[in-house]
Amino acid sequence: MAFVSGFAVVSSTTSSASLCSAASSFAPKASMTKRCAVVTKAASSSSLRMMTDAEIETKARGLLTELFKKTPCMPIMVRLAWHDAGTYDKNTKTGGANASIRYAPELSHGANAGLKIAIDLLEPIKKAVPEISYADLYQLASIHGIEFGGGPKIPFKLGRKDVSAEDCTPDGRLPDANLRMGHLRDTFYRMGLTDREIIALSGAHTYGRAHSDRSGFPDKAWTTNPHVFDNAYFKELLANNNIELLRLNSDEALLDEAAMKKIVKDYAEDQNLFFKDYSAAHHRLSTLGTNLFQA
Repeated sequence: MAFVSGFAVVSSTTSSASLCSAASSFAPKASMTKRCAVVTKAASSSSLRMMTDAEIETKARGLLTELFKKTPCMPIMVRLAWHDAGTYDKNTKTGGANASIRYAPELSHGANAGLKIAIDLLEPIKKAVPEISYADLYQLASIHGIEFGGGPKIPFKLGRKDVSAEDCTPDGRLPDANLRMGHLRDTFYRMGLTDREIIALSGAHTYGRAHSDRSGFPDKAWTTNPHVFDNAYFKELLANNNIELLRLNSDEALLDEAAMKKIVKDYAEDQNLFFKDYSAAHHRLSTLGTNLFQA
């Protein structure tokens, strides 16, 4: 890389002494000291190359892969990212993917019980890659976790901004799993999402399990292989023949209406279709409250 000093074009690997010498041949003697100081500072700064966004993402993904190999915590990363972004209100332009969930006022909400585990697991990665914002890291951990478990690739771009504790949202913005479609529509429509996106995003229940000490629901998974991201959730939802698996009111709500049930059937029969729709819906969710959405 080269930069211009006065009229001389010099390499970033040139010593500061050489730069001063080059500058002196073009500058009046009275201004030489000042110019040399500027050139020396520029030479020093040029040695501290900033990481590109691609390098930051690659480094963070590598560390996430190491984490997931040590402990299969991918599902809780999906929940962390979902609960951070899912507070978005399109009318007030508040909430969204901004890492407000790491602060006590929001982390203490009932729906977020247990998520400090995910936040603490990601802290060493944040320290190793300080260039990435918490908001970006939480969403990347979810996206990479889904890919790690065999799920679809989801568009991702750095650029989310971390907010302060004053920007925490009030309790009650996340879905209540005890309620049915009317409530789900109220919640998802507030974010700007559609019926089809409600169903696609519900498919993330194919990953992980409930924990009674966090959600109050039985210690059960929605599928027989909860560390694989696939379309098994929809198959099990339709089959309803395994009492060892979890079914919540918010799951059964997807079957309440013929049009919604048809989408569930489509996803159960065609994993590629589910992956396509899920990727698009998750991308939208992960960019709520930002200008990063790419249609």
